Amino acid sequence: MSGASFGVVLRDLRQRAGWTIEELAEASGVSVRAIGDMERGHSRVPRRRTVAALADGLGLADAEREALVEAAVAGRPKALTEALGATAATAVPPRSVRDFTGRVPELARLREAARRAGTGAGTCAMVVSGPPGCGKTTLALRAAADLGAEFPDGCLLVDLHGVDGPVDPGEAQLRLLKALGVSDGRLAAEDTPGRAGLLRALLAERRCLVVLDNARDEAQVRALLPASGSSLVLVTSRRPLTGLEDVDRLALAEMTQPEAVELLRAIIGAERADAEAEAVAQVAQLCGCLPLALRVAANWLTVRSGWSVDHLVRRLADEERRLGALTAGDVRVEAAFELSYRQLTAQAARMMRLLSLAPGPDFTSPYGAALTGTDLFEAEDVLEELLEAGLLRATFAGRYQLHDLLRLFARQHLAGEESRGEREAAEGRLRSWLLDTAVAAGRWFTPDVTAPPPPGHGLVRLETAEQARAWLESETPAWYAALRNSAARGEHRRVVETAGTLFSFGDLCPCWGQWTEVFRLSSEAATALADPRLRAVHLNHHAWALGNEHRFREAVERTEEALALARRAGDICEQARALVLAGWPHKQLGQMQERYDKVSAAVDLFEAAGDHVGWLNAVQSFRACLRDAGRTEEALGLYERTVAFLDAPDCPVSGYNADYIRARAICGLGRDVAAAGRWREAADHSRGGLLLMRQLGFAGGEAEALIDLGRALIELGETAEARSCFREALAVGDAADSRSLGVAQRILDSLPAE
Repeated sequence: MSGASFGVVLRDLRQRAGWTIEELAEASGVSVRAIGDMERGHSRVPRRRTVAALADGLGLADAEREALVEAAVAGRPKALTEALGATAATAVPPRSVRDFTGRVPELARLREAARRAGTGAGTCAMVVSGPPGCGKTTLALRAAADLGAEFPDGCLLVDLHGVDGPVDPGEAQLRLLKALGVSDGRLAAEDTPGRAGLLRALLAERRCLVVLDNARDEAQVRALLPASGSSLVLVTSRRPLTGLEDVDRLALAEMTQPEAVELLRAIIGAERADAEAEAVAQVAQLCGCLPLALRVAANWLTVRSGWSVDHLVRRLADEERRLGALTAGDVRVEAAFELSYRQLTAQAARMMRLLSLAPGPDFTSPYGAALTGTDLFEAEDVLEELLEAGLLRATFAGRYQLHDLLRLFARQHLAGEESRGEREAAEGRLRSWLLDTAVAAGRWFTPDVTAPPPPGHGLVRLETAEQARAWLESETPAWYAALRNSAARGEHRRVVETAGTLFSFGDLCPCWGQWTEVFRLSSEAATALADPRLRAVHLNHHAWALGNEHRFREAVERTEEALALARRAGDICEQARALVLAGWPHKQLGQMQERYDKVSAAVDLFEAAGDHVGWLNAVQSFRACLRDAGRTEEALGLYERTVAFLDAPDCPVSGYNADYIRARAICGLGRDVAAAGRWREAADHSRGGLLLMRQLGFAGGEAEALIDLGRALIELGETAEARSCFREALAVGDAADSRSLGVAQRILDSLPAE
């Protein structure tokens, strides 16, 4: 069969096996028509995968398989020459940027894509997407320069001008076919579908790297992608081109801070950069680590050699002027954003403008709905348009993010395209939604409140305490900013309502650093409302927060003010609360008798007022007073009374509050028996309290329980487990009281070496 055509060899092998075309089709998965066309020489020589399928279907031995493959290889140059009417040509893209920096993982992905394409194990196309100015083209050109040797049949580049006068797909086809050596006569003889098929055939048979830069959408590139073969097409686009099938994707974002600093060093010179290293790092941050912005800033420094880097920092620090300052010659960061902005629908452009009002580093779709006054589904659709346009980034768990420079860009358009009244209305909608939702979520942790109704707008689900806590924690920067804004606007009633509802939630995260400010604002708002009871409530809240910050004298002063106001208002429960809140600061100040007297009086007042949650919490504090006074048996008696109350069938306290009080009681029991030297019992009760604190998600209580358990284990001689407990307590970090963590560290340091 030497020198025979592929079709002849295939027919001979099939007939030797005694198979019909239909039987071979069934065994190989290749259609009857395709096999018949190949045997009669009416079709092009098949691709390698088809040849392998036919060989496997026939069950060929090595020698026969090799003969079939050789016939296919021998037939390919002739087929290509007939199709082209010329030998293949190559086109080399522009050289990559000399000072290319970073992007090590991304380049590794592209190298792997090239390797897999070469073996036929991967897809033939990779879409590199990302926001304007993130360096997509630079990355693709660097990859082309690095990988050129692996593509012997050529490296080709077509700029599709996706955002400024898109190139017609047919024109792009012609450019590629000409670069591949197809004659004008051959091109003229083919219609558009014929040229598309010819391009696919050439890329399938050759080993080429094609860069399709700056694609507008899927339709512009779909006809330019090969279906198979060992070529690789890199498509860069501001959009992820999610409609394309059978492609790999690489989402590009801004550089990391170290990469950004290294790029600045590469452009302005290491000596100059290292002389002002801190200022260089600030420039990187002010540019949002966006490659285009970094290059513009660095070019300014190379042109203005007399400038210090710090001088540039001062120019960029002004948010109102930053985008304007990021201009070098005909390269403007703002212009790159503008091209994408102009392509948005009116709805999406308005959404982008209003999103610049969102506080915090990121946001969810309900923010968009609140800002625009639309429903959630409509907001999600518009956000997806911004995401597709590369003007918004999806972070995680349904959250979105505007790059810092895009936020400034959107803010400029907000000022220019929305009236003051429209801006204020949008801010008001967002502020109201945030604070209404915070109140609805906070009610889950407020005594005697269960299953609060959903907040206004119905934009988030708050059907459980877990959902409520997750929302409050994830949206803390936003609702806190809204609360401060509401206070600045003199919305006193809203401030006291929001802060008051969140007080019980504060037990779960008492070491959050802003509670003192929250309750300072609410205390001032209550004063403005001239309501002595409200003032007493929020002065007590403020005292609690001050105590958590170890500002003990100020905490005592606030409780004394609250006590006087509560007496004036005739509010027994707030009097009791002021007394019990003074206990912890008095202890830390060494004023043990004052502590005992006030907490004891608080227990009686809460019981007289019928405030069950207040009474139970005060009892736990009074147990600590008794324990510290050496009256352990009395403390144990109060534990039994607490548990009996909680276990009663008609107990009026339930839900989160009952669970929290039970956890405190069991942890306290561990300390009670530890004070009596009953270390095994102490360890067991501390483990029980630890489990409950973890179930509640109360990190501060978890750390305290771990420290108590560790101390008991040391007394029991179980040092290895004790060491583990103190390390776990330290791992809780800022969510725990710093003094407790200091104790854990000191005990851990005192233990013998492992």
